[in-house]
Amino acid sequence: MNSEKITTERIAMKTVIRHLAAAGLLALGAGSAFAGTTVNYIDPDRFSDVPFATWERDEVLKELTDHFSKLGAQLPPGQNLRVDVKDVDLAGREYPTRGVRDLRVVRSNGVDWPRIDLQYTVEQDGQVLRSGAAELRDMNFMDRIGRVNDSDALRYEKRMIDDWFYSAILPRDRAARR
Repeated sequence: MNSEKITTERIAMKTVIRHLAAAGLLALGAGSAFAGTTVNYIDPDRFSDVPFATWERDEVLKELTDHFSKLGAQLPPGQNLRVDVKDVDLAGREYPTRGVRDLRVVRSNGVDWPRIDLQYTVEQDGQVLRSGAAELRDMNFMDRIGRVNDSDALRYEKRMIDDWFYSAILPRDRAARR
C-alpha cells in the first residue's frame, strides 16, 4: 500500500513537471511573438518646434510615442520597430499666451507644414529586416480630408506618420486601408 502511494505521488509529480515545462515553453514562445515598439527622442530640447513648457512637450512626445506604438502593434509577431526621432516641427506656429497653454495657430495658407526627421529599424530575432532614415513632410496637410479626428491637436503629424508607416514599414497593408 505504501509503494502504491509513492508511485501515485511520482506520477503526479511527473505530470506537474510536464505541465510546468509546457507552460515555460509557451511563455517563451509568447515572448518572442511580441511585436514591440521603442521610440527614442534624440535631444528633444533642441527640436525645431515643440511646446516650450516641459509638461506640454512631454505630453506631445507621449502622444507621438503612443501613436508609433499603436502602428507598431500591427507588425507581424516577432517583429520589433525602433524609431529614433531626431527633430519635430509641428504644424502651425505656437504663440505664447498668458493662460496655462500656449496657442498653436495653423493658418489656411498652410505655410508651416508638419515635419519629423527620424531613423528606424525593423528587427526580427535580432536580424534587421528594414532600416533607414526618413524625412517626413506634408506640405499639403491643409488640403487633405483627414481620417484622423479633427479635434486631435496632432492630427496632421499623426496622418503624416501613418503615411510613412504604411509606405515604408507595412506597404502591403496600405492598399487594404484605402
